[in-house]
Amino acid sequence: GGFLQTWEDPGHKDENTGCCGDNDPIDVCEIGSKVCSRGEVIKVKVLGTLALIDEGETDWKIIAINVEDPEAGNYNDINDVRRMKPGYLEATVDWFRRYKVPDGKPENQFAFNGEFKDKDFAVNVIKSTHEHWKALIAKKTDGGEINCTNLTVSDSPFCCSQECAKATVDAAPPCRAANPIPPEGESHHPRPPS
Repeated sequence: GGFLQTWEDPGHKDENTGCCGDNDPIDVCEIGSKVCSRGEVIKVKVLGTLALIDEGETDWKIIAINVEDPEAGNYNDINDVRRMKPGYLEATVDWFRRYKVPDGKPENQFAFNGEFKDKDFAVNVIKSTHEHWKALIAKKTDGGEINCTNLTVSDSPFCCSQECAKATVDAAPPCRAANPIPPEGESHHPRPPS
């Protein structure tokens, strides 16, 4: 998942990683026992962070646990993950290192030699990227092709009315049926819409 109202600014070189942001919100890896549904919004407890360097861009991975998880009380910092789930953090680094290799991309690199930073460090990363998001939404930073139109940030020059939002939604083409999932083992390359 990701943290809303954060932005890894591609025009800002991170002082810790020496790389600019990846132009996305911060990614969150929730380690609880429940598998969340797509689009579900949950409250989490921040535990630490990993600094992935993806093709030269900083891509923070925040490690967190759902506050509603039965085990959440046992986790307060990244060292609790190391203690309660031996090998979990190492497996996470290994997965992030290799997950794009099947697409023909090189292995990802990491700042801090792939070491996780603690909760305080992670919270500072979140605060920093929230400030970048506030600059983006206030038009103090150029977001390029990012659409900053919103309904809730009243002092943003991108804020629009309910009527404007409804007109935008109404003007969008209707959703089409999804392509069927191919049988297991078959390769499926969807054709772009014409």
